[in-house]
Amino acid sequence: MDKAGIVREAFLHQARACDELGSPFTARLCRLAAGRLDETTAIGRHVLGWQGDPATAAGSVPLRLAGALHALVRSGSDPVLAKTYPPHEVGDEDLWRAVESALERDEPFLRDRLRSAPQTNEVRRSAALLPGFLTIGEKFAKPLILSEVGASAGLNLQWDRYAYRLGEFGWGMGAPVTLAPDWSGPPPPSVALTVAERAGCDLNPLDPRSVEDQERLLSYIWADQSDRLERTRLALGLAAAHDMRVEKADAIDWLADRLARPYPGNVHVIYHSIAWQYFPETLKARGEALIGKAGARATIDAPLARLQMEADGKPDGASVTLQLWPTGERYEIGRADFHGRWVQWKGWPAA
Repeated sequence: MDKAGIVREAFLHQARACDELGSPFTARLCRLAAGRLDETTAIGRHVLGWQGDPATAAGSVPLRLAGALHALVRSGSDPVLAKTYPPHEVGDEDLWRAVESALERDEPFLRDRLRSAPQTNEVRRSAALLPGFLTIGEKFAKPLILSEVGASAGLNLQWDRYAYRLGEFGWGMGAPVTLAPDWSGPPPPSVALTVAERAGCDLNPLDPRSVEDQERLLSYIWADQSDRLERTRLALGLAAAHDMRVEKADAIDWLADRLARPYPGNVHVIYHSIAWQYFPETLKARGEALIGKAGARATIDAPLARLQMEADGKPDGASVTLQLWPTGERYEIGRADFHGRWVQWKGWPAA
């Protein structure tokens, strides 16, 4: 298959993912791009001749283009394109005609945005992470030191500032953001949690206080998912009010520094959600080794936990796993939709 064929296949793969994740508009946009994008525009030539792997798990070319077009709509700079986007309903011919015009008219903006990988910070993933934090709290009864890699704008670094309805279980009720996924399984542990310290890193962190960064993050949310847009907007406001800051750093170098520090009387929690899978294999191997060595040094007075929500190649969402030291025990404690729409909770096995 030639390069253009590989790119078109990436758009079709992303369309299927959008269908599964509840965005028929973005799925339609990706299918139209797969079938109709050509080399009559500079952007078309650039995308179809993409240097590198265009797949969602690599270069994410379909999401780069979708996010760039959505940014044009949100900014108001392309009213013609905006009239074809939700909540408007138009046919394929009108939508693609507007996209083609945007590809030509807005080439400088689109080319600039295509240079950057998509940045998402799906707030609902916190609904899959909270039960893990509660499990850690039940096991150790100590304050939490939080270290999140791939933290983006830090919206899942402030998980304790949201309200949750997990089946019949409620937590943090009254917060401005409420997460209520479709829940199956027993309730999670009901324990009090204290966050003693929180920190996160990202290669390109977004500042929730910056209007430009807010808009960049919102542009990567699919245009027909108004609930996600509103939830993220509220979470950004909450992060800005708490002066949330994410450090600009390489994840593994940053982890090495965080893991080298002692935290007596606390449990240090390393966590990540749909982030580790994007790291190069060499960096992942180094990170695994660093965490393993830190686990070997852990004590009951200064335990270590690793909580992760990541793809594992299975078709039913992402795996939520938890590993605890000093014992080193590791279990899959649940599975969750990639956008946190549902959580299948298993919990830590009974002793």
